[in-house]
Amino acid sequence: MFDLGFAELLVIGIVALIVVGPKDLPVMFRQVGRFVGKARGMAREFSRAMNDAADEAGVKDVAKSLKTATNPVSSAMDGVKDAAKSMTNLDPASETGKLSAERAEAKKKIELATAKAAAARSQREAEAAAKKVAEMEAAMQPDTPKGDT
Repeated sequence: MFDLGFAELLVIGIVALIVVGPKDLPVMFRQVGRFVGKARGMAREFSRAMNDAADEAGVKDVAKSLKTATNPVSSAMDGVKDAAKSMTNLDPASETGKLSAERAEAKKKIELATAKAAAARSQREAEAAAKKVAEMEAAMQPDTPKGDT
């Protein structure tokens, strides 16, 4: 509605201070705030009433049909999305549902085999690292002379 920046509000505040005076300024700002709050509430109520009336009259349906008429690509994409949703909700008894279940089972088996292989690789790497640490510790041990006991 109104676009007031900080500079404009500062000028309005200074003018109000000069015209109204410092004693009555807080009272005036409180009354202005109440008035603005009531005006916003009335505007919100009016907007809500207009939206409700538009819903009852079916304006949203008309607006949606106009949107699809003006933007055919978007309406085509909506159709594709609807088709994709219908494809994901498969009947388990149908052939497609059975194939989907088989593929899901195969996916789980592949994931399990991959996880086992990764665990085995991690174990081999840990064993190799432990062996290397043991070798390095053995190399760092000073040789004790055999004749000094």
